[in-house]
Amino acid sequence: MTDKPWLAHYDKGVPHTIDIPQAPLFNFLDESARKYPDRACTIFKGAVISFKEMNEQTDHLAAALVDMGVKKGDRVGIFMPNTPQFVIAYFAILKAGGVVVATNPLYTPGEIEYQAKDAGIEVMFVMTNFYHTIKKAQPNTKIKKIIVTNLKETLPPVMRVLFTLLREKKGGFHLDKNLPEGDVWMQDLLAKYHSAARPNVSISHDDTALFQYSGGTTGVSKGAVATHYNIVANTLQIRSWMTILEEGKEIVLMGIPLFHVYGMVAGMNFAMSTGAAMVMVPNPRDLKDVLDNIQKFKATIFPGVPALYNGINNHPDVKAGKYNLSTIKACVSGSAPLMRETKDQFEKLTGGKVFEGYGLSEAPTASHCNPLLGENKTGSIGMPLPNMECRVVNLDDGETDLPQGEVGELLLHGPQVMKGYHNMPTETANSLRADKTGKIWLYTGDIVRMDEDGYFYIVDRKKELIKPGGFQVWPREVEEAIQSNPKVLEVGVAGIPDPNRGETVKAWVVLKPGETMTVDELRAYCKEHLAPYKVPTHVEFRNELPKTTVGKILRRELVRQHKEESGAS
Repeated sequence: MTDKPWLAHYDKGVPHTIDIPQAPLFNFLDESARKYPDRACTIFKGAVISFKEMNEQTDHLAAALVDMGVKKGDRVGIFMPNTPQFVIAYFAILKAGGVVVATNPLYTPGEIEYQAKDAGIEVMFVMTNFYHTIKKAQPNTKIKKIIVTNLKETLPPVMRVLFTLLREKKGGFHLDKNLPEGDVWMQDLLAKYHSAARPNVSISHDDTALFQYSGGTTGVSKGAVATHYNIVANTLQIRSWMTILEEGKEIVLMGIPLFHVYGMVAGMNFAMSTGAAMVMVPNPRDLKDVLDNIQKFKATIFPGVPALYNGINNHPDVKAGKYNLSTIKACVSGSAPLMRETKDQFEKLTGGKVFEGYGLSEAPTASHCNPLLGENKTGSIGMPLPNMECRVVNLDDGETDLPQGEVGELLLHGPQVMKGYHNMPTETANSLRADKTGKIWLYTGDIVRMDEDGYFYIVDRKKELIKPGGFQVWPREVEEAIQSNPKVLEVGVAGIPDPNRGETVKAWVVLKPGETMTVDELRAYCKEHLAPYKVPTHVEFRNELPKTTVGKILRRELVRQHKEESGAS
């Protein structure tokens, strides 16, 4: 791929290469605060925090973190949904020299324990409604201090009163003002350090900024280590792709989770780099809230997932013409395949453009994208972004480059590729390998082909990741949870097609002789051990499961049988 055929098909104005400054990630916030001090940085239910205020609050909180003992390189957790507090915590951690470890707030205590222990988290930011979950996990981790914030702290005054009266206790947000020893209110820290200067911590572009946990080929969650430079690079790559962008004028709807690199980079950091306001949406499943926010605040940029666009397309109030979504200009779609029907319908509805991209936590977050204005080929993940090099190699030897049109594993080389996996030298060596010239390539595990124009197509996944609605589910993790039930003899788990979520989780279960169990009983058991999106949507009880000659359950055969029985393609 040395001739890079994709360059000839870039939109006009997209550079072939971009200059990447050797600056820390929070420089984006510094610059936007300098250029657009009074412009909204976050908008939450109408309450605004300006770029100047965001910069000052993150300085103050960073000073508090340093006084609490956070040192350069220390990992600090964030356990909360899309709220202004997430943004404040994120940039405060970076300014203190810390490393952000954002964890899915739907996780169970057991799931939190693994990541917290692996990362060595000692300080954790948490929203009040998730506080007890963290406290359950805390005894089995190194977490010493929890910084607590209430959703209402960043609401407008009138809404704050209504929230206190009507939702705080009912929604599980209420906590006693007097926290246990070692824990502290984020609001109290901001008040105590309201005049503190940014801590004097020397932070280089090569310093680690983020641990992003994702599944691996074995299903074990791995912390992909990204530097400030990695994330700055990918932010600018995405920004360069958006040729219709008007700096200092855009409004980004933040519906995709900030705990994942997609929302973190393509949403939050992209907005920071362009002086764009972020409209915060804590729960994107609340489509009425999503639609209200688009209409009320006139969102222009809307990164999302196909299920979200499809949900809007089919919302009865949208079909009835009750919403005006015409302010939307551009939507990056990721995390799951984008159906042509969904794209066409949403573009007709809004007048904006929906273009599909591809990325992974190990190159946070994007490496490929369809052009915003040019041809979007059905089924394609698009073309490599500026500064990217790609190879398609033979699946057997992992080295031989294949010609255009042939199917092989996708390899990436670019400025956003991670340093490696935390405390996993073998996994790192498997994923990051040098070629004969010494150049390091990321082995993605995804099977692709490239057409004559440089557009790439995912053919299959070497890894058996399931992506229900854009979330990541590893079969082995679900299998282990089900296997722990004393009635279960063996289980196989895989992803099956789902019209709304792209994929959903199915479990094929063999019970021990003499045992009985209902689907509802098994799903209830799973809910005690797994985040909701990991719980199997479908369960099939069987007498036996297909296996290899060495006894390994054949997940792909189970999926094939399901498709055959259901008539799915």
